[in-house]
Amino acid sequence: MKVYALIGHSGTGKSHHAPVLAAKHNIEYIVDDGLLIKGNINLAGRSAKRESTRYGAIKRAVFNDPEHARQVREKVEEIKPEKVLILGTSRRMAEVIAENLGLPKPTFIYNIEEVSDPDSIKRALALRAEDNRHVIPLPTFAIKKEFPGYIIDPLRSFFSLPSAKTGDVPMERSVIRPIFSNLGNFYIAEHVITELARYLISDMPGIYKVIDIELENGRSKVVLEIELAIDLACLPEMRLDKLLCEIQQTIKEEIEFRTGFYLDEVNVHAKKLHMDEKIIKDKDMLRNLISASRDKQ
Repeated sequence: MKVYALIGHSGTGKSHHAPVLAAKHNIEYIVDDGLLIKGNINLAGRSAKRESTRYGAIKRAVFNDPEHARQVREKVEEIKPEKVLILGTSRRMAEVIAENLGLPKPTFIYNIEEVSDPDSIKRALALRAEDNRHVIPLPTFAIKKEFPGYIIDPLRSFFSLPSAKTGDVPMERSVIRPIFSNLGNFYIAEHVITELARYLISDMPGIYKVIDIELENGRSKVVLEIELAIDLACLPEMRLDKLLCEIQQTIKEEIEFRTGFYLDEVNVHAKKLHMDEKIIKDKDMLRNLISASRDKQ
């Protein structure tokens, strides 16, 4: 089975433009919004937009509920699709969805910018921010019973593809305002982000101590600055660069996945090196042996 992924931040139009990518690669099955979809039919799952809280919607979208995941997983095992397209806000989210559904990791990953143009993405974000409009990847007739009173409008589009085999891709989706979008705002304090980063780092090999973590929330950028003391005894291959890159990538992906809090930059600095007495003695012994060997030559 080949697994594809389309990733992009919430509200950038993934559900709206996914049929274009699916048609281009002859993908019949799409996993989006907690649903397994083929064409205009929901084969299994429950829409994340039916949840009453954003947190519940996120859990639903990644199939965190065992019963929900089991239903969709059994359907996948039954139909045995050759190709599946997963939609998510990040690579990490797409991988979690694949894992929860028993699918291979996505090997073909596309960003929304590769499918949609900048103006369309900008308009989609504006509609999400101003009107709390969310797209359900199914036509209105298919979800009326599940969303009584919350349907805003059907959304119909035709995408023209350059390939003569595919031609135009008709698409019908539904625009709704989910319950959780009317419950007001929620806030995540800065110290929650820094403490989460501290917790994630503490379990990583090669870290002796977290010296300092600061979140710089300016007008144009949100930057997480991390200062560490590195334990050389636990550092694989003595490669500081690999360790710092791994920390940088893990922290960015995990915080964005767990909180929805977007980080423009994650800067990781090795400020100190820690070596215990045994390592120092071993290094001195090795240095003396090398020196003695050179003297004999």
